[in-house]
Amino acid sequence: MEIFNENIAKTIASSLLEIEAIRLQPQSPFTWASGWKSPIYCDNRLSLSYPEIRSLIKQNLVKVVQRHFLNVEAIAGVATAGIPQGVLVAEELGLPFLYVRSKAKGHGMQNSIEGKVTPGQKVVVVEDLVSTGGSSLKAVEDLRNSGFEVLGMMAIFTYGFELAKKNFEEANVKLVCLSDYEIMLTVSGGVIKQEDMPALKEWRKAPDQWRK
Repeated sequence: MEIFNENIAKTIASSLLEIEAIRLQPQSPFTWASGWKSPIYCDNRLSLSYPEIRSLIKQNLVKVVQRHFLNVEAIAGVATAGIPQGVLVAEELGLPFLYVRSKAKGHGMQNSIEGKVTPGQKVVVVEDLVSTGGSSLKAVEDLRNSGFEVLGMMAIFTYGFELAKKNFEEANVKLVCLSDYEIMLTVSGGVIKQEDMPALKEWRKAPDQWRK
């Protein structure tokens, strides 16, 4: 797991905070589907409504591909939030696009992958957000099972959990992110009260135990 460029990471984190794609509520935590309590909620789909930020994200995802995944032959988005970002990147690079469902359709062709399936094709996977990596790596597994060669994954934002790092290493998947939680904390002046900072740092170390 690595950050593409620290200066870009700060710019993107600031932009996501500005439009409230990232919302921070350390005193009134969010509850995730997993049941974890969290001081942060991240919905990068909001960036699609802001052309300048949308373009900033697209251009830097393209640069990630050009620097780290030169042999790419197609772009795959993870449903649903990775789909629009993936389409933008594929269009910019002139590459085929496909996307991976969270689960196979229960009717028709019962596809888990939508788009042209070409065994042996080299793909880069696009995510909007990586937390533990579970759903992201499930998409990688589906692509591999369908015969694709997954070169790696790129995401707009990650919480930087040690569990996620371990999961990606064990799955042998290179992950490059545009920004992360630690960098966000350094640019969040005025958004976070200084007295809240210890709790925010503690949450990332043990998110499953925080505020239990």
